[in-house]
Amino acid sequence: QVQLVESGGDRVQAGGSLRLSCTTSGIIFSITYMAWYHQAPGKQRELVASITDSGRTTYADSVKGRFTISRDNSKNTVYLQMNSLKPEDTGIYFCKAGLGTGYWGRGTQVAVSS
Repeated sequence: QVQLVESGGDRVQAGGSLRLSCTTSGIIFSITYMAWYHQAPGKQRELVASITDSGRTTYADSVKGRFTISRDNSKNTVYLQMNSLKPEDTGIYFCKAGLGTGYWGRGTQVAVSS
């Protein structure tokens, strides 16, 4: 059974930082494409960052230079370091494993106040 569990969401002030974690089980993590998505209140889920099995990363323009995605294959975990947070970063952050339909976690809530 595949499981993805996100953690690290919190309430922070604008300019602050958070590190989200997504711990997985039931997949061969080291060869799996991983991604973080953001769903702002009342909006569709959008891709924030992704990382391939070889460590190649991509970022949405809105987070470039502020967010960093990384992975620890020894812990089956992917991270999202979020710096210089803005109120528009508020929402639920979801972890996804694999391409296409993939597997999803339940999300972790981030609230950034101005």
